[in-house]
Amino acid sequence: MVQVLIPTDFSDNAMNALKYALELYKHERVEFYFLNAYQDDVYANDKLINRANFEDILESVRTNSQTLLESFLKAAKNLAPNPRYTYHTISAYNSLIEEADIIVNAKNIDLIIMGTRGKTNDKTISFGSNTLQVLKYVQCPVLVIPENYQYKRPKKIVFTTNFMIPYKRRELKLLSKIAIPYRSKIDLLYISKYPKLSIRQEDNKTFIMETLPENDVNYVTEANKSVADAIQSYIKKHDIDLLVMVNTRHSFLENILFKSTIDTMTLHIDIPFLVMQNMGRY
Repeated sequence: MVQVLIPTDFSDNAMNALKYALELYKHERVEFYFLNAYQDDVYANDKLINRANFEDILESVRTNSQTLLESFLKAAKNLAPNPRYTYHTISAYNSLIEEADIIVNAKNIDLIIMGTRGKTNDKTISFGSNTLQVLKYVQCPVLVIPENYQYKRPKKIVFTTNFMIPYKRRELKLLSKIAIPYRSKIDLLYISKYPKLSIRQEDNKTFIMETLPENDVNYVTEANKSVADAIQSYIKKHDIDLLVMVNTRHSFLENILFKSTIDTMTLHIDIPFLVMQNMGRY
């Protein structure tokens, strides 16, 4: 059974991520956890003037969170009356990052699925602040779904890697399980001016190929000084349905995503984006 966590702020983007998740895993037995972490909503409440009315505001926000989660759950059941699915709701007075970490560890979550942006939906940025924080700090693979993205079977997947790190078998198996029902083609995309691999890179490449024996995996090299440009060009040229990258120190993703400010980030994603964290979970 796959364990999936879906954080929600009840925005249209969160609902769109839910729809994608329900379609993506329709062939699998899945336990879904719907999370609303409402600490920020308490402190941002206009009626919170001083500590005297803090408990009243907290109770009001908690009740609203629970009510909206029930509506979110009802919507999920209506969208996918799938007997393979089991649902849970979690309303938590906590930050999203802290609560997501707790649930990931307690429930052994395989994947977090969320929208690229939330309620604020600032169209001038690629990722909202909550999504960036989850991508950066929560030790679990994260699949982010762009605003208004219409579900499309992930037939063509590109996994961009420099082969410099030893990958985790669990996370590669997650990718394999996503791809198998759709007979997806996975392109391992290596972007470098120097196509020859070192011994370490060869070993890591071999590990990936050996861990995905049931998948159609192809090795591709691209010579380009700009990783972001190369990725976006490849996605467009090959009509890619899902982009996969790994977040670790000195990786492509860290350089592109986290060393840039939100406003100047060079990678603009308009397809689902799976970020694997390469952490030591088994």
